Amino acid sequence: MSRIGNKPVSVPSDVSVDVSGATIKVKGAKGELSQSFERYYVDIKVESNEVLVERKGDTKPHRARHGLYRALVANMVEGCSKGFKKTLEITGVGYNAKAAGQKLTMNIGFCHPVEFEMPAGVKVETPTNTQIVLTGPDKQMIGQLAANIRGVRPPEPYKGKGIRYSDEVIRRKAGKAVGGK
Repeated sequence: MSRIGNKPVSVPSDVSVDVSGATIKVKGAKGELSQSFERYYVDIKVESNEVLVERKGDTKPHRARHGLYRALVANMVEGCSKGFKKTLEITGVGYNAKAAGQKLTMNIGFCHPVEFEMPAGVKVETPTNTQIVLTGPDKQMIGQLAANIRGVRPPEPYKGKGIRYSDEVIRRKAGKAVGGK
């Protein structure tokens, strides 16, 4: 029995949820999101200020999608009301980043600057030249964009240089000089 799928998703007063056919649309202060779902597996209903996800069967795919769709709906509601934020930090001598509008330009040890064009709905900021902050309503898009930026120069274990998440811990390795004779 899905424990996540059985919990109702509470909807704040400033967010509106509309289910039509196999699509759910959520609109709030931070943006508007829509998600299609498979009606064969689940039913999504909006009652007063709650969204209920009910599965139509008890097979393994039904149970799996029950929790999945409830989590997706909860992320959509939270994203449209509060938004999501992901912070990246750049470590390395001469490494820096600069945001200008919807474009992020990074100098991270290559012979050329690396540029990222932000998709619609995602806001990028650089409070310092070694910190990148991504904000937006879509949790999946923010996470994937942060992973793509990190993937350009992932942190290496010997000096710790590279791009890392702000809450990520890099396990450092000892170099050759520390080893025995």
